[in-house]
Amino acid sequence: MDKIWAPWRSKYIYFKDYKRCIFCGNKTSKRDKDRYIIDRSEYSFSMLNLYPYNNGHVMVAPYRHVKGIENLKDLELIDLMKLVVKTKSILGKKLKPRGYNVGMNIGKVAGAGFAAHVHMHIVPRWIGDTNFMPIIAGSKIVSESLEAMYKLLREK
Repeated sequence: MDKIWAPWRSKYIYFKDYKRCIFCGNKTSKRDKDRYIIDRSEYSFSMLNLYPYNNGHVMVAPYRHVKGIENLKDLELIDLMKLVVKTKSILGKKLKPRGYNVGMNIGKVAGAGFAAHVHMHIVPRWIGDTNFMPIIAGSKIVSESLEAMYKLLREK
């Protein structure tokens, strides 16, 4: 069996039980580059997923820590969706995907890694981006580093 070396995943494996929410604290943080924050709005922000399904996999979350979309105030909900649209536009201009998966995993059983803080995923898709690796090796190849993707998405 061939092995694929992915040392950056060890942080996720060993730090699986997060003590703090990865989304909280980003409203006041001045460390956008360290946290891979792409954009900000009044009530929400977008950030690269550290463990992406595809290049450019972004999460959009409200600053306020709420478990479900039904707990968001109207202004927060509108702001969140506007930032999803804006972030999708940025991805379109920079990466030129052929499609997107946009959605939420609500609840741990639905696949939410951080079920206590509602967030949306935007995953750019290209023809042929799913190949034999997930089927044969149970692995996904992501061709760009987070640093390179952050730099590309942040450049004006």
